[in-house]
Amino acid sequence: MRTARLLALAVLGGAALAFAAGAIARGAAPPRGTDQPTIEGTPIVGQTLTAGNGGWANNPTSFRYKWSRCDAGGDRVNCVAISGATSRQYRLVSADANHQVKVDVTACNADGCATADSKGVLVSANTRPQPVDEPTISGDPQVGETLTANHGTWTANPTSYGYEWLQCDTAGNGCKSTGSRGSSYGVRTADTGHTLRVRVTARNARGATSATSAPTAVVGSGGGGGGSATPVSRVNLPDLLVISGIQFSPNPGRHTPITARFKVTDTRNRTIQGALVYVIGLPYGWTRNAPEQPTDGTGWATITLVPTTAMPRFASLVMFVRARKPGDNLLSGVSARRLVQLRIRG
Repeated sequence: MRTARLLALAVLGGAALAFAAGAIARGAAPPRGTDQPTIEGTPIVGQTLTAGNGGWANNPTSFRYKWSRCDAGGDRVNCVAISGATSRQYRLVSADANHQVKVDVTACNADGCATADSKGVLVSANTRPQPVDEPTISGDPQVGETLTANHGTWTANPTSYGYEWLQCDTAGNGCKSTGSRGSSYGVRTADTGHTLRVRVTARNARGATSATSAPTAVVGSGGGGGGSATPVSRVNLPDLLVISGIQFSPNPGRHTPITARFKVTDTRNRTIQGALVYVIGLPYGWTRNAPEQPTDGTGWATITLVPTTAMPRFASLVMFVRARKPGDNLLSGVSARRLVQLRIRG
């Protein structure tokens, strides 16, 4: 009897040890991530993204998914779960535009679960690119020099940029293609006396949009050409432009067009070619607005102001004059401003 009892206890003890050992082995092996989950697909509103499970150790038997919407400025920052987005695939909606989207993947087996999150992807609106900051041109517009285009800033995540260089008149109008389509341009002899602009075309999966830079200064010959004027492109801070000379046609009258000439130099006393000069007559309405004109190889710009019937027979016409470098911000850069007064007689 005693022998049978001891035998039974031994059998029960062995079974308990075996059970405990199995429990310890199973408890030590929940899933463990080895490679970060991924997101596949095009991150544009209306497209469908698919979660990649990533890599896992310890043989997961099932996966769960949770998609979140995050701030645009950083990966996985200030994220909020997207209601109902718990499938492996997620179709992007308009609320996702200009946000980052990420997915959390939870892997489970009989011993437990573990979660890992993907990197965020920035979602674009379902639109073609639109310019935020216009393209610009850097370099010296002289024959033999090389200009470089900066494509500017665009919305909707462009996937590629195209370039077309344009040759224009001295005011940046009447442009025609030079046939050059790279991001840089070698200035040619045929460009002398013209300005140059670059047209940039930004593309994404939804389409393409173009924007054109401001014109360069008037292209010089590169060898001086017998003149001593300095291209406005060579005027950089802390140097500034100066409206240093003013001339008017003799005895302007009430209804006589006013021919005004303005000379532009800089604070180093250099005569400046290619500066854009603009004039507004004050009070408003006494003269018609005239377009900007560039200074020539002698540093002078000629502008014709046409009086209206509102101008009195005898008056003092005040003119606001501005000289600027093409491409500069109108309120900053190297620009110059000056008020000029002219007596109108009869």
